Amino acid sequence: MLTVIVSVTTTSWAQTFVFNTGTPDGKVGALSQPANGAKLETEAADDFQLKDVTVIRHASIVGLINAPIANITNVEIEVYHIFGEDLNDQPPSGNVPSRANSPSDNEIASATRDAANGTLRFRASQLATNFTVGKTVATGINKKPAQETHGEPGVTGTEVQIDIDFDPPIILPTKDYFFRPEVFVTGGDFFYLTAPRPIVAPGTPFVGDRQAWIRNSALKPDWLRIGTDIIGTDPTDNLVHTFSLTFSLIGEAVPGIGAPGNANCHGKTISALANRFGSMDSASSTLGFSSVQLLQDTVRQFCEP
Repeated sequence: MLTVIVSVTTTSWAQTFVFNTGTPDGKVGALSQPANGAKLETEAADDFQLKDVTVIRHASIVGLINAPIANITNVEIEVYHIFGEDLNDQPPSGNVPSRANSPSDNEIASATRDAANGTLRFRASQLATNFTVGKTVATGINKKPAQETHGEPGVTGTEVQIDIDFDPPIILPTKDYFFRPEVFVTGGDFFYLTAPRPIVAPGTPFVGDRQAWIRNSALKPDWLRIGTDIIGTDPTDNLVHTFSLTFSLIGEAVPGIGAPGNANCHGKTISALANRFGSMDSASSTLGFSSVQLLQDTVRQFCEP
């Protein structure tokens, strides 16, 4: 169950990047799915850090569903900047307690991948048949001052791991980001499972780790902190607990390529990839691209300001 750990292994041409938040703690299931029946679109996100330009080719997420695994019919992945780093972020609306360290208003368009349009492939596997979370966060996602609902009743269902291959892989510059999956379950729900924060083994903590956030389409573009804002003070210990979400990422860190927005970004990146991997054919196959043209197109998107 997501037993990989954060590691960077140096080779002659790149560095393998593996990031992992650990395993579920059974405390909270956060709804994260497109509009489903009477339920609004709801998004849950947690952060990760890149120390080099990185090509991300694989992800895994762990959640709980209340329907057969075969009813998982679509997965969409979005990546967000930290609020304030996206030039399109609007000033805080005042509808939530804070936007500091939240995801930005809007996703990074070039990093969005969706099984419905063929830009990712996914496989779901069962981890446990009767997994229980103590609380859920699903419909009680409200503007302040009504944001602290203390969560909703816990549920028991099937614990699933969803392994995701990006096609094409996602290229991101050195920075901190938020990772947001949405899973569509026909006739059911996907509850994204929390993991301990600070991160513990088999995950590896990192400096600056932010807590998990959530929003629905009624709250958008704002976000609420799952622990601090919604669940709030735990009456059993009079403390406010914060959470990670259970996911991992795998890819290749490729130092020395161009900077997005710079005039020479595309040429510098292509040259660096060809030099580092020996050729563009080798770069595309090693990084998980189905063709050199697809790698070229993805680099072009990466380099747009």
